[in-house]
Amino acid sequence: MTDRTQVVVIGGGQAGLAAGYHLRRLGLDFVVLDAQTEPGGAWQQTWDSLHLFSPAAYSSLPGRFMPPQAGEEYPDAAHVVGYLRDYEKRYELPVHRPVRVRGVHRDGELLRVRTDSGTWHAGAVISATGTWWRPFLPAVPGRADFRGRQLHTVEYRSPREFAGRRVIVVGGGNSGAQIAADLAHDTELTWVTQRAPRYLADDIDGRALFDAATARRRALDEGRTDTGGVASLGDIVAVPPVRAARDRGLLSASPMFTCLVPGGVEWADGTRAEADAIIWCTGFRPALSHLAPLQLRGRRGHIATEGTRAVDEPRLHLLGYGDWTGPASATLIGVGRPAREAARQLAELIT
Repeated sequence: MTDRTQVVVIGGGQAGLAAGYHLRRLGLDFVVLDAQTEPGGAWQQTWDSLHLFSPAAYSSLPGRFMPPQAGEEYPDAAHVVGYLRDYEKRYELPVHRPVRVRGVHRDGELLRVRTDSGTWHAGAVISATGTWWRPFLPAVPGRADFRGRQLHTVEYRSPREFAGRRVIVVGGGNSGAQIAADLAHDTELTWVTQRAPRYLADDIDGRALFDAATARRRALDEGRTDTGGVASLGDIVAVPPVRAARDRGLLSASPMFTCLVPGGVEWADGTRAEADAIIWCTGFRPALSHLAPLQLRGRRGHIATEGTRAVDEPRLHLLGYGDWTGPASATLIGVGRPAREAARQLAELIT
């Protein structure tokens, strides 16, 4: 099968839907190709207790407020999945799934998008695949020697499967803190971080984070001093479960160990901690393998962008991968503005 359209959006999660909303408003012909079998993007894959950092009204995609969740100030992941499903249906976005994109190629004046179910030719492509599908594991000595279970954030679901076990959680960001708080009550927990945990003030949530990221981007664009953005405020949003575990003294962090041993981990002074499982909450990398045929990566593997537009391929925009593709663009509230700008630029390019 070979089809042609003005824009192909790769990824049907929050970034892809925001792009679709603005493309539709501009009257462009487009399709959204999603590798998942159901709506909801990566929110379908998260651990059971995950909640947003902000109330529903401040966690919305363009055009439609997220409704509040009964009994919850900060909606859970299942509520977000339902919201994204309704959003997709409300705006009748042309999402094709499951469709896995194999590669994006230059083909004269068009871009050729090769998938497992056919080929699309388009005047432009928006890549919105996110990072969840590419978990990062650090190269720590002895990792292959550990006899227990090792898993990444993407594989964690519930503390029930670890009850009564010795668990080491590695990572001082939001995922590490939330999963450590989840496990603090029914496991023998060791929480390990590169530096001492830095909690944001308890009254700060996703609204303030979005404002901080936007202010930093504006300062950099105007040549002013870097404000530091979200990183200047801290690393961990003290959502209620994290705050409760912290205040009960259950989230005492140890410094990073130097290596793994068969029964656990070891620090430089020879101290060891035994473990049945290690959960690596060590972040993600952009899922961009489908763009490899375009040969856009620099020496450090980074694709240069101006806003969301790829510098060396103006028919390609990258959306939702973090601040380098728009302030707070990896969040629900933050992705709308760069999505609007990407759609506007593509409308000027191809119409």
